[in-house]
Formats: sequence, structure tokens, C-alpha cells
Amino acid sequence: MLESTFSIEQLRSSVIAVPPLARDAEGRVCGTENEKIIKHIEDGGVRSLLYGGNAIFYHIRMSEYASTLAMLAEKSGDETVVVPSIGPAHGLALDQVDVLRDFHFPTVMLLPSRDVVDQQGIARSVKLLADQLGKPVVLYIKFDRWLDPSFVRSLESDGAISWIKYAVVRENPTDDDYLREIMEVFPAERIISGIGEQPAIVHLRDFGVAGFTSGCVCVAPGESMRMMHAIHSGDFDQAESIRQWFLPLEDLRNDINPIRVLHHAVEQAGIAKTGSMIPMLSDLTSQQVESIRQAVLGML
Repeated sequence: MLESTFSIEQLRSSVIAVPPLARDAEGRVCGTENEKIIKHIEDGGVRSLLYGGNAIFYHIRMSEYASTLAMLAEKSGDETVVVPSIGPAHGLALDQVDVLRDFHFPTVMLLPSRDVVDQQGIARSVKLLADQLGKPVVLYIKFDRWLDPSFVRSLESDGAISWIKYAVVRENPTDDDYLREIMEVFPAERIISGIGEQPAIVHLRDFGVAGFTSGCVCVAPGESMRMMHAIHSGDFDQAESIRQWFLPLEDLRNDINPIRVLHHAVEQAGIAKTGSMIPMLSDLTSQQVESIRQAVLGML
């Protein structure tokens, strides 16, 4: 794992992969299978890994948190940035920060919640967690108007935000006043499109954000990197062609469930055995898994 402090160039130089977390038959985090996923992603040129929703860090046990962090740090390459997640509950996040201080991750992402929160409280939590960690954290904006831009401005002034993962889904990504308002108070070079390849062209070309996260990059990392380079070089026709190439798998993720489909897609692609979903998520039906298999075979 790359242990240097965060740099803005990291957000632009690589697609940020958001992998699943492989578990064995007993539900334990499996270092062997997770290493296969990491190496497959790295072999495609990706050098940034974010373990959040797809890794189901929402439901990770405190008793396995430290060992999971140690495994991710050990199995990733010397040039690969690894960002784990904390939360979404504030008390859980505080305990996780205590563990994180024993490691050298450049930052950590706070998972978002809409339950038993308000905007002033969210901002206070982000500030307290950044202070406790001793470094700024990644702000994950997943819900429309989840945090008013005035609070984003205040947190930026306090030095509490490393970068922003913006993942509010729009029917038309070009029509996004909330993103525009956030960009008025926070630097575009530290905002990442957080919804995969599908809105990435619009977010990078039309809004000017730095890069994008992706789940499907875990299946075809080389193609996702090609798309990122095409966007940065202004070859939007090529980028659009690659975006369409990812569409069958993305459509399944949208129709069924993004996390559960990606979890099975990595296994159906022959990359690694990801195991069963952990509660509170269920496994897919055999028919759904077959649909995923056909989609990834078309990609491979």
C-alpha cells in the first residue's frame, strides 16, 4: 500500500475502484481471494482502491475491522492508494478511527446515513472525526441536499475534508444544481464522480470534476482506465463507446442492486470467489446470477 500523504494527483491519475470484499464459506474476510481481486484491478493499471458500499463496510464487525485493514494494506501494491470506510453510525466511526490511527491510510471515507441525523449534526460529526483521526476525511454525498453547501464550505475552511465523492443519481446528470452549488464552495479538483462510468463523461467534461469511482472497473479495469484517459484527452467519442460497452452490467446493477450484482459479477468473471452476501443483504437467485454471467462473458 502507498503510505504517502494524500495528493490531488491521485484523484486524476487513476480510476478509483470500489471493490467487493470477498469472504469465505464461514463468512470471514478472505485474504487469498481479496488479493486476487486487488491484483486483477492493479493489473489493469488502477492504483486507487476505495472500500465502502460495495465492500459492505456498513456492516463490518469491529472485531474484524483491524485485521481487515491490515489485510488490505498488505495485499495491495506499493503504488496503490487504499481508502477504507468508517461509520455510518457516529459512535462506531469513533471506535474505528481509534483503530485507524495504528495504520497509514492517507484518508478514510465516512459512509452516509439518512437515519437519525440532521445537517448540522452531520457537519459536527465530520469535524470531530477528522480531528480524532488527525487528518481530513472523504465526504460521501450520496443523497440530494444531504448536506447544505454552507456546511461543506465550513468543513473545507476547517480543513476537515480530503475530497468529496459525489454520488447523487439524476435521470439527467447534466441537470444538477446541487453539484453546481457544491462546486461554488469546494474545489473541483478534489471532487470525484461517484456513480461509475455512466455519468462520468458528463461530470468530468461538463462540470470539471477530477475523476470517477467505479464498481465495474473491478471486472474490466483496463477498459475503465482507457475511458478515463479518453475523457482527459478530450476523445469523448471513444469514452462514449466504452461507456456503452459497460452498460449491460450497469443495467443489471440498476435493475437488481448495485452491490449484490457486482459481488456476484466478480465471481462470475472468474476473478475471485467472493462468497455469500453477509446480512443484511441477500444472495441473488440462480436466474439473476446467470444474467450476470452472460453480461460479464460479453465483457471478457
